Amino acid sequence: MRLPRDLSGDALATLLRRHGYQPSRQTGSHLRLTSTSTGTEHHITIPRHAALKVGTLSAILGDVASYLEMDRERLVEDLFRR
Repeated sequence: MRLPRDLSGDALATLLRRHGYQPSRQTGSHLRLTSTSTGTEHHITIPRHAALKVGTLSAILGDVASYLEMDRERLVEDLFRR
């Protein structure tokens, strides 16, 4: 599945709530999310830009998929299915 080209940082943060990520702080234009859904803390930082670059989005999703121990494609389908 192709990654969306017009996804904002705030929209991604909202989508990641499905997997237990909650905002823990904001510094400038970056939002830090924390999850403890697998028993250990995991932090990711998301820029609050109007549209995330595809490489940035891909790196964030790869990191989240690794933490959740799931295939990246499965995570993408779960987050962006229509």
